[in-house]
Amino acid sequence: MSPSTLTREAVVAGLVDAVGAAKVVTDPEELRRSSVDRFRKYEDICGVWTQPPPAAVVMAESTADVAAVLAFADAHGVNVVPRTGRSATEGGLETVVPDSVVLDGSRMKRIVTVDVENMQATAQCGVGLQELDDHLASLGWTTGHSPQSKPLAQMGGLVATRSIGQLSTLYGGIEDMVVGLEAVFPDGTVSRIKNVPRRAAGPDIRHVVIGNEGGLCFVTEVTVKIFPYRPENNRYLGWTLDSMAEGFAILREVMAEGLRPSVARLYDGPDGAQHFSHFAGPDECTLVFVAEGNARVADATADAIADLVAARGTCRPVDGAVVEAWFNRLNWGPEQVAAERVEIAQTKSIGFTTEVSAGWSAIHDIYVAARDRVAAEIPGLEMVGGHSSHSYVNGTNMYFVYYYNVGDCPPEEEITRFHTPVNAIICEETLRLGGSIVHHHGVGKHRTAWIEDEHGSAWPMLVRLKRAFDPNGIMNAGTIWPLPPG
Repeated sequence: MSPSTLTREAVVAGLVDAVGAAKVVTDPEELRRSSVDRFRKYEDICGVWTQPPPAAVVMAESTADVAAVLAFADAHGVNVVPRTGRSATEGGLETVVPDSVVLDGSRMKRIVTVDVENMQATAQCGVGLQELDDHLASLGWTTGHSPQSKPLAQMGGLVATRSIGQLSTLYGGIEDMVVGLEAVFPDGTVSRIKNVPRRAAGPDIRHVVIGNEGGLCFVTEVTVKIFPYRPENNRYLGWTLDSMAEGFAILREVMAEGLRPSVARLYDGPDGAQHFSHFAGPDECTLVFVAEGNARVADATADAIADLVAARGTCRPVDGAVVEAWFNRLNWGPEQVAAERVEIAQTKSIGFTTEVSAGWSAIHDIYVAARDRVAAEIPGLEMVGGHSSHSYVNGTNMYFVYYYNVGDCPPEEEITRFHTPVNAIICEETLRLGGSIVHHHGVGKHRTAWIEDEHGSAWPMLVRLKRAFDPNGIMNAGTIWPLPPG
């Protein structure tokens, strides 16, 4: 993008003219905190800010506000970073361009409709997923979407980051749930994709928006499918076993048999120790499933999985009540985030994740190669492990989990000394063995070094999308599409 010719003061003045002073935030502390997301949580905890603060945060209250801000920014070359729930983890919310504008949709909090006949619900971008699902549950329905960030995440960000939830093996990712949406493009044009079950009128244009991470447009409204909510029918199953290879083989067999539990997870020993140490040994892997929905279907699914696992004769069953207790503690809300900040400040021990995906033939090799390299090459490493949590007919994901102790490392050097090298190893090994460098969470600004290798000969398609929909380059510079060198 070409740098803006406006001064910081002129950017603020233009925003005030566009939406009114009450919606334009210029408090210095809020601007500093708005320069990063959870990728730089150690810097944030230490009060060290390495990214240029935005000129302002605009608290949009309507689609018209979003359109006015984007039209102003596009006319003057001002970088805009869209956000809603602020739970991003890959640097997608960082304001890497000086005097950017953070465009926040969290005040757009209206649940527009719950259409039971057509089994869909429409909500503005700032509606919290937990709020929407709680409302639906009171009516006997659910979105089926339950990422660990459910108490924090909001609908616009979930769509923008191509989110996936813990129940994906049954309900799919957000891309499978979105029926239609409304989005605003950089020149202020409002586009609405209508709500129909399917259409063959050309390519599926929803996917121009889903997963764009604010690099092409701002999502203002979303319509998602809804499903009957029947938690009383849930069946919880678990086993311990001796190897990840055996666990991957079981996951593959479950999918190949056409079984669709809502949860299908495989933990290695180091990662599982954080959840299952009360029944699993340090070298044991843990396999867990949840079946849900119609009672007869849930029972049949659970029984079929139990028979499949029992036929192998290599797994040791776990009480389903223990699995249920674990599942009910999975999600992270404000209390858990606050507790983590205190723990990091006291211990200097920091945990992160990098998640990838691959076909069944490659996933175990990726797991072993990346895990072994991280263990061998990263100083201060306290743990590296992982789990598979989203499976498909043709493969699964691997969610690497790692902790390192920063010791006396200055906060501003933590990313380059620890986090980036771990990310690099995992991305390099995943690409070498034929997987994808990112299964969910998005590319953000910290996996763009591998984005062209990720797409190969298809990369020009993404380049052309960016040029077509954001010709002046004002949308979330550096996210998905790397910044030019220098």
